[in-house]
Amino acid sequence: MTDTTTAPATVPGAPTTARLLAEAARAVDAPDLVLAVSRNGVRTVHTGGSAEPGPVPREQLAYELGSASKPYAGLLLARLVAQGRVRYEDRAADLLAPGFPVHPAVRRITLRHLLTHTSGLPGLPADFYPQAVPRWSTDPYGGYPADRVVRAFLRARPRHRPGTRWHYSNFAVSVLGHTLAAATGTPWEVLLHQQVLAPLGLDETRVRPGPESTDAVGHRRDGTPVPALDTGGFTAAGAVRATPLDLLTFLEAHVGEPSAPAPRDPTLAAALAEVRRPVLRRGWRHAHTHTLTWFHHPSPYGPVLFHAGATLGQQAFLGFRPGTGLAVAATATRRVHRADTFVATAYGVLTETP
Repeated sequence: MTDTTTAPATVPGAPTTARLLAEAARAVDAPDLVLAVSRNGVRTVHTGGSAEPGPVPREQLAYELGSASKPYAGLLLARLVAQGRVRYEDRAADLLAPGFPVHPAVRRITLRHLLTHTSGLPGLPADFYPQAVPRWSTDPYGGYPADRVVRAFLRARPRHRPGTRWHYSNFAVSVLGHTLAAATGTPWEVLLHQQVLAPLGLDETRVRPGPESTDAVGHRRDGTPVPALDTGGFTAAGAVRATPLDLLTFLEAHVGEPSAPAPRDPTLAAALAEVRRPVLRRGWRHAHTHTLTWFHHPSPYGPVLFHAGATLGQQAFLGFRPGTGLAVAATATRRVHRADTFVATAYGVLTETP
């Protein structure tokens, strides 16, 4: 195990945070691991893992976020709404394929339904699995392109009336991405860069693999490497790659860290505020709360907002405590498994750090 921690030595609390992260890292077994914390703009980064460090420091590698890409999609939608370019209640089919005949339930699906997993759509299209299963551990998404995602949506038969039940859906968020691209006449990757990445200064965040040796390499549970993820037509749901330092920048914008510069564009400030606001309760006695794009839990130190993600060989966790200046980003390069401790460890850092 190799460890590095970085934080200004003169800042009160920094050594304590470094010790907390070093202790937490012992619970995670992965070739590469990064645990990063921002406290009121002061960053502490712990790197480690069972593999030998490469020529690029672990905290400067871009990691696959998987489903932790969805907060980026949510912020993009919120900003487009703030700009008046779309509305949450716009019907997706009307924007994506005006006049195309669809099932009445599909006609009722709005942009809000797609983002909040209340569209009634399944997690993935039914015809996704036959082409994915033969290559489930290597490239399940690459053979299912954008036009196929759109066609699957237009011919869908939702399981439930839109807006009545919560069911996590990569399919739905992917459709949201294609719908926003159609509504604005701008490819998703360009739209995300213009509206989210560039304004927040996320220069090391992208949706495609970067130059050689700049991306982290994922691993199966047995330690063998896996190829970089190709998300096919599911880009909006899981294609973002970012360095842990960029992840902290993204989270610091959400947490409202006092020393961070206020967004120059009021629509960005409005979007950041909107995605922090609880909008949905579900489950037994409405115990589970969600914002537009974040899971929302209570903690001893106030509410926490978070999202985790996993790909074929990597994992990521993003979380923050609004109004407290605390943000946590974590990445690991081993495929998730039943006894995996990565998410629980990162969640513990977020919820138990004083």
